Amino acid sequence: MGGDILGFIRSIYQLDTLDTRFTTPSSVPYKVASEARNDPHGAQEGGLSKGKNAERSKWSTPEFYLYYLVFLVAVPYMFWVPFEVSRESDPRYPKFQRYLSDGWMLGRKVDVSDSQLRTIRGKIPHIFGLLVVQPLLRRVWKLFKPTRLEPGASETSPRAAEARLEQRVSFDAFFGAILLIALHGTSGLKILGLLWLNYQVATRLPRKIVPWATWIFNLYVLVTMKVYDGYRFKTFVHLIPFAPDSLLDLAAWMDGQQGLLNRWHILFNITILRLISFNLDYAWMTDRQGGSPIEKKQLDPASLSERDRVGTPAPKIHYSFRNYFAYAIYAPLYLAGPILTFNDYISQCRYKSASIELSRTVKYGIRCLLVLLAMEFVLHFNYANAISNARPDWSSYTPAQIALLSFFKLHIIWLKLLVPWRLFRFWALVDGIDPPENMLRCVSDNYSTLSFWRSWHRSFYRWTLRYIYIPLGGSNFRTLVSSAYSIVTYLAVFMFVAIWHDVDFQLLVWSWLIVAFFLPEIAAGYLFPRKKWEGRPTAYRMLCCVGAVGNVLMMISANVVGFGGGVDAMKALWEGLFRGLSGISFLTGSCIALFVGIQVMFEIRQSELRKGIDLKC
Repeated sequence: MGGDILGFIRSIYQLDTLDTRFTTPSSVPYKVASEARNDPHGAQEGGLSKGKNAERSKWSTPEFYLYYLVFLVAVPYMFWVPFEVSRESDPRYPKFQRYLSDGWMLGRKVDVSDSQLRTIRGKIPHIFGLLVVQPLLRRVWKLFKPTRLEPGASETSPRAAEARLEQRVSFDAFFGAILLIALHGTSGLKILGLLWLNYQVATRLPRKIVPWATWIFNLYVLVTMKVYDGYRFKTFVHLIPFAPDSLLDLAAWMDGQQGLLNRWHILFNITILRLISFNLDYAWMTDRQGGSPIEKKQLDPASLSERDRVGTPAPKIHYSFRNYFAYAIYAPLYLAGPILTFNDYISQCRYKSASIELSRTVKYGIRCLLVLLAMEFVLHFNYANAISNARPDWSSYTPAQIALLSFFKLHIIWLKLLVPWRLFRFWALVDGIDPPENMLRCVSDNYSTLSFWRSWHRSFYRWTLRYIYIPLGGSNFRTLVSSAYSIVTYLAVFMFVAIWHDVDFQLLVWSWLIVAFFLPEIAAGYLFPRKKWEGRPTAYRMLCCVGAVGNVLMMISANVVGFGGGVDAMKALWEGLFRGLSGISFLTGSCIALFVGIQVMFEIRQSELRKGIDLKC
């Protein structure tokens, strides 16, 4: 009995529960890979190479026993320091007390001083309500709009797939229209207008200029919708010469009917990614000549690999405005993602993904609740946001306190993104769509700038690969010219990421820092290639770990600038670390703790390799 419970708990934290994409090669259908795992002789055919290039386990070595001792001291200390300055007994407590609210955990106050976090936390009951109501309404829709198949027809036949697509998309469009009105009121008309204009760009303009026009239009919308505060109706009426007062009054009234989320443009940036996805998928579809790629490759459309789902264009008839609208406003993913490409959405509407299983979905739901509980624990016992918002005299804090408050502030940012992303993905899974998981690893389980980008907001990373990085030619650092072009490519990617987040100079600085911090890691890879150290694996691991410590310090600095208080906060952090013997001692201790932690991160990835899993992050 105890073993069964322990096995169930362990299965909740398996990578396969988080997302089957992590344990299945993108070129292999999930069904094929699943069968191969149960057949030792079929593993190679299923694209699985268990233990390839993996090192022997180090978990039970004397070296790692020493690391465990460091963990026993360092981890509790990291939690204790910010908790200690968050207690009522701290003399600075009255300065940030006004930013705290009544909590529910062990009589503690809760820090919801971050407005975005407060909004997310307040909307969680509504998300759970929609998570129940929307799938139930789809079932009702199926009763009134059933898929009618000929007697004896297979559920995976092309005709059955078209019937399923019609049934799902018609409901998604219907529910999406209701969602737009409820969330945005009259601003739903603005969103509908932007969707229609973008559709015209894709379908009316000559093929050669569609990508350029798509980027220009959507970047223009991305910037101006924030500059002009969501295109208020009154602003447009003022542009009309001699506009009557009745029209101005009507515009003012419409501006007041904003629905549940009155600032629609704050969250519209995620929809812009879907608009670009549709346009470019449509443009690339028109480049295809001849018959269906699925028929040419003799693939089973009901069991496609993820690469084929994303890369294989849908039939031209499926690029209709209704399907496009249903995709852009698909309820579970509309507000925050994860991001699903248009091709993938159409494919999963036609054939239910084999990766959607009841047991896995239930475990994923449990994991969502555990993440929510973890966020509540941190907000009740660590007041990093409230302390920062109170604009304290940082000189009154020790370097350890400044560093660990900044460190936990990054974790709070991670949690406030992780919770809605997991909940919305769980909603999509319940509804029968399997989007990519956004967060693969905890923010603390990263030592590489390049790998961090692959695992943080993973669906956005994959989106930038498909629609920016690869079309620009990727990266190549073999020559000086190709290296310069590669740096420009990275700058283009991360400057778009910065502008997409917000039109803010601070975020542009963040994008430049990220690219600057890529370069030492890339250079180190060329200067110290693994193949030259094959005879000295331990020395190479230690060398990599030293470089990774520097990487982590740079990543913390970049993210403090971009999302944790700006350049001033980063200066305060580093000035504190070099302020006297106590600061330097703490920095030295931190580097030792990071060294130990990164060795454990290395071994976690080796453990995954021993199971045939290479996440490249």
